[in-house]
Amino acid sequence: MFFGLTIEKLLLIGVIAALIIGPERLPKYAESLARLTKRARETMQGAKTRMRDEMGPEFDEVDWRKLDPRQYDPRRIIREALLDDTPTATMRAAGAAALATQAATDKPTFVAGEKPPFDDEAT
Repeated sequence: MFFGLTIEKLLLIGVIAALIIGPERLPKYAESLARLTKRARETMQGAKTRMRDEMGPEFDEVDWRKLDPRQYDPRRIIREALLDDTPTATMRAAGAAALATQAATDKPTFVAGEKPPFDDEAT
């Protein structure tokens, strides 16, 4: 189910709601719940139709499972990256280390006593 709710929990909530609401008002609340559900379904269908109209024919070609954020487990991604022994990963790590040591040993390009360069657009 969703939000950790199981059938048993939903039944218990329904029984408690029926006891609190009472038999006189229960049909009115059931009818309003049905209207709310129908309106929500129509809204979702309208959003899907609007999305299909705006995206055009590519909408049906999109693999929606690939865009599901639940599939991205950061622990798995990091573990795979650390266990990846391909030469490109090793070259990237070596390149990053070389850039870090080069940045640490580089001398500034301005002369002492001179104002350092200032970028007006950066602030």
